[in-house]
Amino acid sequence: MAKRLLNEIKSNLFVYILLFIAVVAGFYLRVYRIDKILGFYYDQGRDALVIWDLWHKGKLFLVGPTTGIAGIFRGPYYYWLIAPFYLLGQGNPIWPSVFLSVTTMLAAVMAYVLGSKINRVTGLFATLIASFSFNIVMASRWLSNPTPMLLLSMILVWGMLLVSEGKRWGWSVIAATAGLSLFNFGSAGEVFYFLALFIFIIWQRKNWPSKKQLIISCVLFTLTFLPLLLFDLKHDGILRNNIGKFLFSEKSFAAPTWHFVWDKLDFYYQVFTNKIFNGRYFQEQAIFYVIAAGFFFYLRDIWKNNLFKILILLFVSVCFGLVFFQGNFGNIYDYYLTGYYLIFILLFSITLGFIWKTKVGKLFVLYFFYLFFVNNYDVLKYKLSDGCNGPNSICLVNQLQAVDWIYTNAEKKPFNVDVYVPPVIPYAYDYLFLWRPTTPRFRGARSEQVNQLVPILYTLYEQDPPNPDRLEAWLARQKGIGKVEETARFGGITIERRIRIK
Repeated sequence: MAKRLLNEIKSNLFVYILLFIAVVAGFYLRVYRIDKILGFYYDQGRDALVIWDLWHKGKLFLVGPTTGIAGIFRGPYYYWLIAPFYLLGQGNPIWPSVFLSVTTMLAAVMAYVLGSKINRVTGLFATLIASFSFNIVMASRWLSNPTPMLLLSMILVWGMLLVSEGKRWGWSVIAATAGLSLFNFGSAGEVFYFLALFIFIIWQRKNWPSKKQLIISCVLFTLTFLPLLLFDLKHDGILRNNIGKFLFSEKSFAAPTWHFVWDKLDFYYQVFTNKIFNGRYFQEQAIFYVIAAGFFFYLRDIWKNNLFKILILLFVSVCFGLVFFQGNFGNIYDYYLTGYYLIFILLFSITLGFIWKTKVGKLFVLYFFYLFFVNNYDVLKYKLSDGCNGPNSICLVNQLQAVDWIYTNAEKKPFNVDVYVPPVIPYAYDYLFLWRPTTPRFRGARSEQVNQLVPILYTLYEQDPPNPDRLEAWLARQKGIGKVEETARFGGITIERRIRIK
């Protein structure tokens, strides 16, 4: 195998040099200054606190992050996935963040492997777009449960491709990946994997699994939701009841109006095209029209490939299915479709690969990539060079500066902290105040945050431009609690040292 791989690289050296550059540069973009500009907010603090309790208090858990729908939780596999990296990093959130970035680059490599099933150029195009797209880079830098969906989506496509090639063990890959996606890492769109898989099972009836493979697949699928099942049994069916309420009582799926359909189509356009061009101006829109025309022009030839059929099946299933989704108060967000970002990019790259076959097509594709890199460069540079020192900036670096300032300013005396953040619950600071004293800088310091009331009170608040009245009301209450002695600001964070009014 190693010899075959070496010969493959030697025979297509230029392609693999570009692939290597794309992977290395893509990883660099995902981790550059991550210790400064990591977004560590409500969700990240909540997740970190659960994992802290696991390692420091032995508190086990059977559920993971909330889905955003009242009373419905994901499984715990996301927590189990990142928990070792919190341990290795001694509580530092940078470690799991970098690990998740690694998974996204593995996804970009898999995009090459899958795309090369059509031709190497297609695979290279997919990896280049996945590596340098601003919005894919930002999704890859997100310390959150949807991020592994970039890799899981590629593994699912690979498993389906294996089955279509007659390799029945691919059903086990499909079962494990689909279960992990739906119950543990996905946000909403991944439920429609099962619509696609239902059609795929009918299509691939000649490649149905043997009895042994079916049992293995069922066991793997069951393991993906077994913790949730145990939690549900332990809590008298709370998950079943909430899911039933969401699906039936609240009528989360219903026939859409034409206005609703057009809104969803516009949503799909915005979500998927911004994975290619962050800014879509006249030239970028013209590019999309040409590529769409190329898609239909080459459709007869493209359709002959099973990879394309699998990608189209997955992509159309979610676009069709979400038209009927009206739950969650009608809210639907970009990240709900994380498991489809690279599927779209592969479809896009397949079309580019066919356009590349002509001389004029080569010029067009080269112009596309020129425009692609120019379009994404400025916004990447702006975002990754953010100094986090603006009046509303909230990044990990100034959060740590604020927490460190308090521990230093307390001068080994016990203190209280009162925190205001939108959206109200300060999980991020709860974790940072818990973790920071265990780091080498503060280990052994006697100053500590305590629960009982003490004279020294620090009020820490973030700017809240959408709701200034809430912040003003909170600050007004603080005036009756303590007198301000000292103030410090770090970006959009303000800290006030107060002495309690007796």
